[in-house]
Amino acid sequence: MERLLLQLQVDQLNAAYAAALDQARFVDWPDFFVEDGRYKVQARENFDRGLPLGLMALESRGMMKDRVYGVTQTIFHGPYYMRHIISSARIVSQQGEEICAESNYAVFRTKPGGVSEVYNVGRYIDEIIKKGDSLKFRNRLCVYDSEMVLNSLIYPI
Repeated sequence: MERLLLQLQVDQLNAAYAAALDQARFVDWPDFFVEDGRYKVQARENFDRGLPLGLMALESRGMMKDRVYGVTQTIFHGPYYMRHIISSARIVSQQGEEICAESNYAVFRTKPGGVSEVYNVGRYIDEIIKKGDSLKFRNRLCVYDSEMVLNSLIYPI
């Protein structure tokens, strides 16, 4: 029963994360992470080969807040909407407050008056810290399968 409750909590964390990004509440995004949390977006090819290069690598909530400032205050582009679809998480391990989980994701992009297109597809590899009923990411690695990234990666995946 505890395992099922943990599964539900991780899935709810992912659902809240997706909702914040899909609703363009980027200022809320860093709050899903612990203070020294890490966020990285990396190609599957580099991940599989053990190469460290990623499209985006942020090493603290402060760096995430800087990214949010850049996204909301300095970057200008044609408008579009994002929609995240996240699979149910697979709990890989749990030791005390530390949870390792993986889930698949697909992000779609829709330009107003246009058609929807697949923006990015891959999997999340997460290290999560549980304090009471609260869950936060310590490390979120987004390993994308796409060979090409449409335009540039502006928003968090």
